[in-house]
Amino acid sequence: MMVRPAHFAGNPETAASNAFQARVTASTGREASHLALGEFEALVQALMFAGVEVCVFDDTPEPVKPDAVFADNWVSFHADGSAVLYPLLAENRRTERRVELLQRLTTDWSWRIARIVDLSGHELSGAYLEGSGSLVLDRVNRFAYACISPRTHLAVLGDFAQQLDYEPVTFEAVDGAGVPVYHTNVMMCLGADFAVLCTDSIRDDRSRQAVLRRLRETAHEVIEISLGQVAAFAGNMLALADRAGEPLIAMSSSAWSCLNGPQRARLERHGGIVTSPIPTIEHYGGGSVRCMLADIHLPRRE
Repeated sequence: MMVRPAHFAGNPETAASNAFQARVTASTGREASHLALGEFEALVQALMFAGVEVCVFDDTPEPVKPDAVFADNWVSFHADGSAVLYPLLAENRRTERRVELLQRLTTDWSWRIARIVDLSGHELSGAYLEGSGSLVLDRVNRFAYACISPRTHLAVLGDFAQQLDYEPVTFEAVDGAGVPVYHTNVMMCLGADFAVLCTDSIRDDRSRQAVLRRLRETAHEVIEISLGQVAAFAGNMLALADRAGEPLIAMSSSAWSCLNGPQRARLERHGGIVTSPIPTIEHYGGGSVRCMLADIHLPRRE
């Protein structure tokens, strides 16, 4: 699922906790919104050309939602028919949660949603968990990898884990400047049999070894990326499948460009590569391709 942005801009309410995000000015705001819309459409076309089914919805003009393009932060979809709604740190992002889109997934796209797990009430106590930004899920082995940050709190993680039957694997991580990483999915990506991971980002060795041990136990090939590659959004990939069930890996052009030959070769063994340039969205939004994709694991309606 993807949401076409109506008013993309750098969100001042998220800038303090997102070191990847640049501030947009009044003079650049309109141009950024126009460019981001073009980048969105190009990514949709690249995914569809690769054989991915893409459910696209339009953002509403009001209220203004500068981060509406990052659909994976407010909802996730699961094979048991669950749709999970998440608590978001920034108040101006909370209107991104649009339950009517879940209804349209069932009526317009024939997906089946059996239950909605609404975790958004944690916002009242100042606790947050921003969907697939905060969580990198091993859906087969039921592990939820999570980098603890101002946007990822243990209380909500525990609630998610209990209701969805996951075991949390938690750690703290920092970027190249020593700033806490705001979302797990900028430094880690998980496919069926591979993991892209910046181990240098994980703050302490005990946590680092615990993550690597879990990945080895679940037969994931670990593809290491550097802190510099994290800054180019190389960790922000998503493993997908085309309509025939063949594996694909989606990422931005900047993420693909920063990888070296051996890294690319190892990734290509796990799926076809789909890339598209989204420099405006990355620069001002502080997120990349994975953040734009709310991957659907729901069953179909009979």
